[in-house]
Amino acid sequence: MRTAKLLLPTLIAVTLLAQKPADMRLISTGAVIPDEGYSDQPYIVKTADGAWLCVITTGPGQEGAGGQHVVTRRSMDQGKTWSEGVAVEPSDGPEASYAVLLATPYGRVYVFYNHNTDNTREVIGEKPAYKDGLVRRVDSQGHFVFKYSDDNGRTWSARRYEVPQRDFEIDRKNPYGGKIKFFWNVGRSFALKGAGYVPLHKVGGFGEGFFTTSEGVLLRSANILTERDPLKLTWETLPDGDIGIRTPPGGGPIAEEQSFSLLSDGSIFCVFRTIDGHSAFTYSRDGGHTWEPSQYMRFASGGLMKHPRAANFAWRCENGKFLYWFHNHGGRFILEHPRRRTIAYEDRNPVWLVGGVEADGPTGKVIRWSQPEIGIYDDDTVIRMSYPDLVEEGGKYYLTETQKDVARVHEIDNSLLEGMWNQFEAKGVSRKNLILETAKDAKMPNLPIFFQRSRRADFSRDDLRAGVTLDVWLNAGVTAPGIVLADNRTPDGRGFSLTTIAGRALEITLNDGRTESRWTSDPGMLTDGKPHHVAVIVDGGPKIISFVIDGVFNDGGDHRQFGWGRFSPNLMSLNGAATLHVGEGVNKLRLYNRALRISEAVAAFRAGN
Repeated sequence: MRTAKLLLPTLIAVTLLAQKPADMRLISTGAVIPDEGYSDQPYIVKTADGAWLCVITTGPGQEGAGGQHVVTRRSMDQGKTWSEGVAVEPSDGPEASYAVLLATPYGRVYVFYNHNTDNTREVIGEKPAYKDGLVRRVDSQGHFVFKYSDDNGRTWSARRYEVPQRDFEIDRKNPYGGKIKFFWNVGRSFALKGAGYVPLHKVGGFGEGFFTTSEGVLLRSANILTERDPLKLTWETLPDGDIGIRTPPGGGPIAEEQSFSLLSDGSIFCVFRTIDGHSAFTYSRDGGHTWEPSQYMRFASGGLMKHPRAANFAWRCENGKFLYWFHNHGGRFILEHPRRRTIAYEDRNPVWLVGGVEADGPTGKVIRWSQPEIGIYDDDTVIRMSYPDLVEEGGKYYLTETQKDVARVHEIDNSLLEGMWNQFEAKGVSRKNLILETAKDAKMPNLPIFFQRSRRADFSRDDLRAGVTLDVWLNAGVTAPGIVLADNRTPDGRGFSLTTIAGRALEITLNDGRTESRWTSDPGMLTDGKPHHVAVIVDGGPKIISFVIDGVFNDGGDHRQFGWGRFSPNLMSLNGAATLHVGEGVNKLRLYNRALRISEAVAAFRAGN
């Protein structure tokens, strides 16, 4: 009887928690894709029998270690369960890495990957990054090869075949004059006008930050979609000439992990990472033979997108619209410590998504990009997630990603994507969870708590992932510092306040009597003679504060690396005084007991006051 009494509260608590809806953006809600320890680049194609075929680079060690090889698995239930792994290459052979898939119309599936065919154990690198001038990580050189499957990924051809790649300037300048090629591969192959295209990223050398120079190319086969004899496949390396897809004029030496999407007029859109604080893009109007001068990515509102040295992929969806994955901050290649060579690779949490729609440009179709939304996050802010793929099934959208030791499949809320795609026309004020609408002092409604003590046996924390949004229309002329716009704080500081600060900016203060967090808008957002719409979104899922002013997400601009800020996970609530003080500069204030989406803030601005 004693055991039963002890278990009863725990069972009740588990039942209550199971009934509470989970935040679909939380990374742990995804379904795990099995691996052998290390896991990278979980990319998926649909096979002729309706399965999801996933290829993954895996192995018992860390990235680049011996035993790294390519494995595929099949799923018939949208990634909930997976078949046993099928090794494309054995784990006891030379390194095989970084694979992408291409499905043909007649059912064959190709897998393309790096292979250290010559079993090279070291290559020349740059000092002082490599003290003896030798690099012993050898998974990003060698030969680019493929195998194929005619049974929907259940088995792969015994023989591997090499894809010839034409020497470019970057190859000839490497320490071996191109006799050994440095390269790797990410992303998605595609078909255009009867030809198959496979991305490749050429590398000039190894040193600080691992790759020291890089650029993108496409390997085009005119007959791979129909020719069944792999020895008869033809290949050409694009673009024409001997220089690949590089950064914009004046940009840095890194232009890599090119991601390609097709537009309705046959143009190819390409986006890629740099170390310049921004991702970059370009278009080809002639099947990849030539490319327009690269530019840094921009929102349709005009602002530059900020992005570190991390994968940033774009996909065309079945509805003809686009989805873009990036990290929304301007990480740069800064050597803070001799052993901190990879700082520019950090801060890949959370994942931000942007919706894209086609528009007419001066030389063909272009993509207009919405304001961003948080797509996936982890509670551990140091965790990195990357190398995604997009799969659509039955009207639902799924993203894969990896944290390098675990890969997952995530269903993405359709309404999140639809909201971004509709941002350019949507206008209106959400009434969902609107708990106060006023233009003067008012009785303060109860706000949600962000966490509580659980009923489990250990009485630990239940993170309720609640949120609060302050939506305010400011009168023209509210620019001087020190103006209190909204304040429910008690004498000891509990509650929240929104005030103007120096630099024509705003500051939100959050306090529960034990913990205080503050964050500011970008400077210069308040201008004379103009009313402003301000949404301050306190999102208790990823614990992030966002400012959206006049329909534009504040991303820090040139002022700071991060425009969004994190608040303390120990902040319990924003409940304070019984009255909310509303400043004279406020024309209208709305308070929500949830985190609005960025798209809703944009629509509220467009609706006007």
